Amino acid sequence: MLHPGLIELSQDQQKAELKIIPNTHGPISEQDLQQLLTLPDFACLFPLQAQITQAVIQVNQLNHQPDGDIELFFEIADRRDAAISFEVSSDKMQASMQLTAAYGGKSIDIRDILQNLKLQRISMGLSKVKIDNLLTELATLAPGKSCAGVIASGRAAINGIAAKLERKVSLARERLLQPQSNSDGTVDMRNLGAMIMVKPGSLLIEKTPATPGTDGYNVHGEKLTAKPGKDLKLTAGSGTELNPKNPNQLIATVAGQPVENKTGMQVDDVLQIKNVDVGYGNVDFKGSILITGDVCEGMVVKSTGDITVMGFVDSAALHAKGDITVSKGVIGRQLKDLSLSTTLVAQGQISAQFVQYSRLQAQANILITKQLLHSHSQTQQQLIVSDSSGRRGDLVGGKAEANKGIQAVAIGATADTKTEVFCAMELSELKLQLKQLDQSIKSMVVAMLNIEAQLRKLPPKEQWQADAMMVEQVTVMLDEKRRMATIRAQEELEHDALKLEVDNYYKNYCVHALKHVYSNVEIHIGNVFQRTQREHGPCHIHNKNQEIYFNYSN
Repeated sequence: MLHPGLIELSQDQQKAELKIIPNTHGPISEQDLQQLLTLPDFACLFPLQAQITQAVIQVNQLNHQPDGDIELFFEIADRRDAAISFEVSSDKMQASMQLTAAYGGKSIDIRDILQNLKLQRISMGLSKVKIDNLLTELATLAPGKSCAGVIASGRAAINGIAAKLERKVSLARERLLQPQSNSDGTVDMRNLGAMIMVKPGSLLIEKTPATPGTDGYNVHGEKLTAKPGKDLKLTAGSGTELNPKNPNQLIATVAGQPVENKTGMQVDDVLQIKNVDVGYGNVDFKGSILITGDVCEGMVVKSTGDITVMGFVDSAALHAKGDITVSKGVIGRQLKDLSLSTTLVAQGQISAQFVQYSRLQAQANILITKQLLHSHSQTQQQLIVSDSSGRRGDLVGGKAEANKGIQAVAIGATADTKTEVFCAMELSELKLQLKQLDQSIKSMVVAMLNIEAQLRKLPPKEQWQADAMMVEQVTVMLDEKRRMATIRAQEELEHDALKLEVDNYYKNYCVHALKHVYSNVEIHIGNVFQRTQREHGPCHIHNKNQEIYFNYSN
């Protein structure tokens, strides 16, 4: 080892100085100099590797040379203060701090950290405990060693919860699914119980209001605005009112049959008829209609509410702005022009036990509990051909179209009856709506930025607050900005919901066979098509990567 006297601290005590005569002390190696730096006064200093390498080269070059008797001087180490650095995540929701122990220089205390946090604009979500822990760990580290950890976390905005409308009364259509039990435990499908009626003051719907959400922040203290929950209108239809003591409750004001609509409910007068036949004539009634018997051939029944038929519908036409419920069967036949003799059109749901050779068109679900045969059914929602137990429900022949999926116990027949099913056919329309919403939101952002730019160009308020015209212009701009912000928030909620639907479209909307899919069933899902060549067991049928895919797992 080289003599310890060759190295000493500089006059300011900040550097390690090497004074060496090549012919006397050389040749030397970098290891020799590193050993000198392990001496007590120098072990805490930072080795200057480039200087050490240069010293070794020069000393060894001059060793045994005429100039080798001249003393050389090198600074091979110095003191360095502890270091502090920060890293902020790309989303600004986390900040990490790294502390590096000093090489004989000044250490770091809480004041240094607070000063550096201020310079980095890290001000929110700080954890004093985590900072103290890192300072404690720093004190135990060897020179140049580091410790690091997350010392600040933002708080994500919590979006509001959407409003919810909870119906508190049953509807006529639900009676089809709740036949009365006999004393021996059997079920009487002919006895569906008493007609659903309400009295004045009955609670029909209760609304749970949307919540505004909770704003968040990032580690820089920037506000993260929460999106409010989507609101739902609760409007009073005829025969109803909002409870004067609670505007979130819809109550009946008259006795009658409750009928659901998109934004609430109405209570209809009920016209009760035994049979609709040639003797009674066609029916067009403002309210709900209860037919305790049958609707006979050639008859037309129209209602602004629900139509409930306790018997059969035979080669007739029913049109309802509410639901259509047929307790027994819907019977039709194919005419010479290939049209069907029975038509049911509802803005609500269509429910029946048995349907054949009929055209069904509904905005809400179509529910058939036993058989749907050789008919043309079309719904904006789901087509379900199944009883409540999932044991019986045959979809055979004809054409079935349901935007949001088809479920049946069995689809097709052992006789290879041609059966066409269509679902999930509106993806392109939904994508167009999504694009239009996106463009609308972007145009609103630009318009709001323009208003903000105009407001920033205004002179100080004291220069124009006495000018009535100027005050009015500013007020108009602020009102317009608030109006657009409200519309933008609503459209962003619609955009998010629609994007979620588009992203999961084919996953959510499919054909579900509980027991069988027979051969010669034409399956259309989106723009792909396949005709079955054999019988399939229980399965979900999806559009997967633009191919018909049979999923047999539960």
